[in-house]
Amino acid sequence: MDKITLNAEKRKVFGRKVKNLRGTGILPCNVYGKKIKSEALSVNTADFIEVFGKSGETALVTLVIKNGKTEEKAVLISNVQLDPRSDKPIHADFHQVDLKEKVTAEVPVELNGESPAEKQSLGTVVQYIDEIEVTALPTDLPEKFTLDISVLAEVDQAIYIKDLQVDKGKVELKADPETILVKVEPPQKEEVIAPPAEEVVPEGEAPVEGEAAPTEEGPTPEVTETPTEQ
Repeated sequence: MDKITLNAEKRKVFGRKVKNLRGTGILPCNVYGKKIKSEALSVNTADFIEVFGKSGETALVTLVIKNGKTEEKAVLISNVQLDPRSDKPIHADFHQVDLKEKVTAEVPVELNGESPAEKQSLGTVVQYIDEIEVTALPTDLPEKFTLDISVLAEVDQAIYIKDLQVDKGKVELKADPETILVKVEPPQKEEVIAPPAEEVVPEGEAPVEGEAAPTEEGPTPEVTETPTEQ
C-alpha cells in the first residue's frame, strides 16, 4: 500500500468551544503513545474521512503536524467517535507507534465469493466474528482478513481461525485456533401452530348451566279427535 499521509495542526481550543471547530469542518483529535505525552490536534474532517476509508485501524498513517516546523509521526487511527445522527466523525485518536515494537490491533474480517450451499438454499452463511485481535509489528499488520466462502458447499461446513493464511512468524493471532469465523447453518424450520380443537360434548352429558338442553326429534304422535256431542 502507498504511503498514507494526513495533515494536522496543534489544537488550542478545548471544552465546549470544540463544537465550533466541528461546525467549520475541523475534527478535534489527540495523538498519544507509549512514553509520549498526549497532544491535542485538529485535522480537516473531509481529509480524515478519506484517509480513514483507506487505512481503517490497521494501516499506518503518517501524521504531518505543522506548528512552525513540520513533524511526522507514524500512527494508527483508533477510537473514532461518530455522530449518531449524521454518522460523521466527531473525534478521533491517533496511536503513535514505534516501528520496531509490536502492537495489538483488531483486524476486520470480510467475506468474498458466494457459498454454493446458500445459493442452492441448503443453508445460510452466518459470520460469527467481524474482527480478529492480532499482535505484530506496525508494518506487518494485515489490512484485513478475506474469507473465500465459495468453499462452503454443505450445511455445517465452517472456516476456523486455524484456516487463515498468515505468516505466523510475523503475525500472532490472539484467538483460539478452533474459533469459528463463518459457518453454513441449516435453514430454520417454521413453527406450525395447530388450530385449537373443537370441544365435543359426549352424548347424554348434562348441558352447561345456562344452555338449553338438546332435544331429540321423533315421529309426531297421532292426535285422535273425540267427536263432541251435538
